[in-house]
Amino acid sequence: MGVEDDVLREQIAADLERFAVPGVGWAVMSGGGIVGTGSAGLVDATGETEVSSGTLFQACSISKPVAVFAMLRLVDRGLLELDEDINRKLTSWQVPPTGSWQPVVTLRQLASHSAGLTVHGFPGYPYGELLPTTVEILDGVRPTNTFGVRVDTVPGAQFRYSGGGTVVMQRLLEDVTGTPFRELVRDLVLEPLGMADSDYAQPLPEELHGRAATAHDEQGQAIPGRWHSYPELAAAGLWTTPSDLCRFALGVQAAYAGVDGALLSPELGREMLTPQVRASDRLGGLNHVGLGAFLGDGGVRFGHSGGNEGFKCHLLADRESGFGAAVMTNGDNGMWVVQRAFAALASAYGWSGYDEPLDERHVAGEDVIDGLVGQYRLREGFGFAIDRLAGGVEVTFDGQGPMAFVSVDDSTFASSMVSARLRLRGDELVFEQNGDQIVCPRVD
Repeated sequence: MGVEDDVLREQIAADLERFAVPGVGWAVMSGGGIVGTGSAGLVDATGETEVSSGTLFQACSISKPVAVFAMLRLVDRGLLELDEDINRKLTSWQVPPTGSWQPVVTLRQLASHSAGLTVHGFPGYPYGELLPTTVEILDGVRPTNTFGVRVDTVPGAQFRYSGGGTVVMQRLLEDVTGTPFRELVRDLVLEPLGMADSDYAQPLPEELHGRAATAHDEQGQAIPGRWHSYPELAAAGLWTTPSDLCRFALGVQAAYAGVDGALLSPELGREMLTPQVRASDRLGGLNHVGLGAFLGDGGVRFGHSGGNEGFKCHLLADRESGFGAAVMTNGDNGMWVVQRAFAALASAYGWSGYDEPLDERHVAGEDVIDGLVGQYRLREGFGFAIDRLAGGVEVTFDGQGPMAFVSVDDSTFASSMVSARLRLRGDELVFEQNGDQIVCPRVD
């Protein structure tokens, strides 16, 4: 590692302590290959093993574009059609009717998050817990911890992110081929692209535990059991490295360019990077969805972000310049590190046109947190207690276990487990949930 690499590593590593993220790994691509890798921090906050280029991270939602790539290979082979009603090929499960109406859903809609399906994302299962089958996940029955996947908006009308829709696609690929998803994607994508450190393995086999990064919460504390398992393989189940994610991006670039030996036909490679629907903005100016990938600049930039319990990551590439990078972290505050790592990598490698503004994190001061500690009443007969916690506060509602609320700004604390916030408004503490704002007086 040269002097410039040392400076880059120190620059990225400096944010780990600031944001309570134990470790980070990255890889950089250019000119059709990987031109740099790096890492900083620890595999586990309580240990001494440093993150290396071979450390495995959960790819989280970056699992989705890899799964879509596998689907497109089956389209290329004539086994599937992008615009056919998927219920014609699904045999083990069907998109159910909504009342008396039977919606028609297509693969194009599933891959572009425009199918109108429910279930945004998945919380995973503590390691060692019983995992549901794919059909149980789709039906929302035990031991599944999410609701069933259903159509509740008009398919094709607009962007509506749905991890549930990606699991529907997973079920379709298995039904059509008769091959387990893990094996199918290994054969169609991972092995052909040289992604030797990647596997849709849930739960992670014990022989790989020594290579895997531990997941950490917003306070930088290890998740019990080290990580969650995600049986929703296509949506969130890929374990991989930053280098392997770059190999995937290189495969997408090759398909788009029509390179000899590319895994997709040029037609489908270009379809993958053609905007299908407008989406919410993501790092790198990605504001549309193609097939599997989020797109910016009309499809010139492509990538995907990801967030599982205790992991945050991002992949971004430019099909014209050839530049790109993958950054992976093992902490719930990892996107703060990811943003700054991309800015550092862009500067170090001279990426023209990368000028992404950095979000600033405004953390409540110690005096604010000290002043919050106490007992509060939410309504008659129901209240909660607030205690100190690194990076925020710990809130215990009557009859519930404690939950972490992380500091969002100088006066706001948000839960990552439920859609609730606590906000200081002058001398009042306000509980916000489901559009309601409830003033909570002190009772201690």
